[in-house]
Amino acid sequence: MTTPEPIRRFVEATNEGDTEAFLGTFTDDAFLSDWGRDFHGREQIARWNQSDNIGVKSHLRIVNITPAEGTYRVRIAVKGKGFNGEGDMTFTLDGDRIASLVIT
Repeated sequence: MTTPEPIRRFVEATNEGDTEAFLGTFTDDAFLSDWGRDFHGREQIARWNQSDNIGVKSHLRIVNITPAEGTYRVRIAVKGKGFNGEGDMTFTLDGDRIASLVIT
């Protein structure tokens, strides 16, 4: 399966350490949940990005993508100075942006 554009940009921006591009992948009112820690809107997602993503030099690799009803479940391999290993990210898209991201 071809990686949907917003998800591709999310991974690339993370790997390049480009915070502005990373935040640009989300809608203004996006929701992100990281193992039950919830972040609403780009401002809160920016804080998560600094503490758990680009701020800890994460490097992401897509293992596989499974489309589901209105969402994409993406298995991601993560390396960096934070979490290392594989996990699932469920993306809900709104056009060319991410409306919701749930990390489990």
